[in-house]
Amino acid sequence: MLKHDPLQKVLYIDLTGRRSWSEYRPELFEKYIGGAGVASALLQEHCPQGADPLGPDNPIIFAVGPLVGLFPMASKTVAMFKSPHTGNFGESHAGGRSAVSIRLAGYGAIVIKGASQTPLYITIFNDKVQFYDGRGIWGMKSNLAARALREREPGSGMRTIMRIGLAGERLVSYACLITETYRHFGRMGLGTVFGSKKLKAMIIGGKQSLPVADKKNYKKIYDEIFHQILTDSSLKKYHDLGTALNLVPLNKLRALPTKNLQDAYFEGVERISGENLAENYLGRRIACTHCPIACIHLAALREPYLDEPYFYKTTFMSYDYELVYALGTMLGLDNPKGLFHLMDEIEVLGLDAITTGVVLAWITESFNKGLITKRETIDLQPKWGEYQTYREMVRNIVLQPNEFYQIVAKGVEHTSEIYGGKDFALAFGRNEMPGYHTGYGSYLTFLTGARHSHLDSGGYGLDRKILGKEGLGPNFYAEELLKEECHRQILCSLVICLFARGVYTHEVISQALETAGFNLKVDELMKIGREILKQKYVFKMREGFSFERLSIPKRILETPSPFGVLKEGFLKEAVLLYKKLLLGGQNEI
Repeated sequence: MLKHDPLQKVLYIDLTGRRSWSEYRPELFEKYIGGAGVASALLQEHCPQGADPLGPDNPIIFAVGPLVGLFPMASKTVAMFKSPHTGNFGESHAGGRSAVSIRLAGYGAIVIKGASQTPLYITIFNDKVQFYDGRGIWGMKSNLAARALREREPGSGMRTIMRIGLAGERLVSYACLITETYRHFGRMGLGTVFGSKKLKAMIIGGKQSLPVADKKNYKKIYDEIFHQILTDSSLKKYHDLGTALNLVPLNKLRALPTKNLQDAYFEGVERISGENLAENYLGRRIACTHCPIACIHLAALREPYLDEPYFYKTTFMSYDYELVYALGTMLGLDNPKGLFHLMDEIEVLGLDAITTGVVLAWITESFNKGLITKRETIDLQPKWGEYQTYREMVRNIVLQPNEFYQIVAKGVEHTSEIYGGKDFALAFGRNEMPGYHTGYGSYLTFLTGARHSHLDSGGYGLDRKILGKEGLGPNFYAEELLKEECHRQILCSLVICLFARGVYTHEVISQALETAGFNLKVDELMKIGREILKQKYVFKMREGFSFERLSIPKRILETPSPFGVLKEGFLKEAVLLYKKLLLGGQNEI
């Protein structure tokens, strides 16, 4: 590492004592690079075994990488914590301005410990950390809290505003943390951990300069990477239509989960497709800091005020494939305006949209099957496609007016353990499924990935790549997914946006890291990636995770995929082969 690189500095914040300090930890970054690697090491260091996810012993770790602020699309912040939603390893990423703000404030990582007795918010500007009474913004919806904080703390330089909504305050296990206006630490309940600590918000900013080893070589490598990003056709599509472009192709493959995966084909897909939303509702595109792609698509919903003729209110909201899947096709909803209203409700309350959509889909099917009645739903009758009822249910999930909604606020697997319907409760490792019914690869990613997310080993992409090929057994899937997962540990330690994974090959990464003072060859990067993944599983298994006990919902074995009807035995064999390849067949590392 370069001698004066602020990356090696870790900021520690104790909410209980309302104090902070910093330490230089170059050994962490030299061994694990940054991001996911450093965060997982700090999580093991500061989270005691068996810690209550909602207790003061559960730390929150934020970490960034050495390429942040230096190279395009190195724009993510990694957060790690013990998840209140799964009861195990929690990892979530967000774009926006957070990564560059942390870097320019002079830190490579932030560790938040303890808990406050009363609501508060924190500001971090360079080496100054301040604690403020947050009672005035506690109870505010996320958008109103952000507005209040901008007025109170105008600031200057690069900065980010992270905050929770009512869902985090009321400890819904899948509450998210919102950063800026349209980016989120969406999954695993980071907003819930903030709420348990009475931490409403954080503002982080700074004006540090970042050193490079060789300015001439840095400029050369930067220009090469920037040019490749601008000319990469796979990235251009994200600018044009965003990830919502996946809806129509997946529907044609019959791989688009619909109505709680009772089907994998949605007849109304054209009305909520990326093409239709861009043509009729796209208001503008925005980008994360230091990204030329601008993949964030904002819909503009223009509606009249009820009591004022010719006066209109325009609401902007970001949409992407996962939101349209979870709140659209999974709920049989093909009305774009209704979809946007539901998205907006979930946004201002601060919920994970993917989990919320899967939960609402389970409620609808359970209601239709008689497992729950109007007694549980408080006279609401969920029907596929009726967004007004879903909006009311979302509010009830947050406000929890009865026992049913208190249970639903802990996720679909937990709810199905009490009311039944476990066969169609679509969760993996207690984390609700993303929008891919593409084949064995997608579900093996949900099962074996450290986050149980499609962003782990990208099995949905492997499915599409090999569709039509014969004779590929469980061993093939285990080997390919593990290789990809190890590669993604490096990308996530550099906090490279995964859309740019085709640009940032190991060779390019090695060259870029030289300018930041790291001398790592391709074979060394692969070893580090594998070590980071193992480290995550050290934590997971310490907290009770078991490959053998993973639950596979029967619904995914009933609805045909592009590979036909999936076999449970095939999935279980591949999971155990994955374990053997990663851990050598041992229960402990």
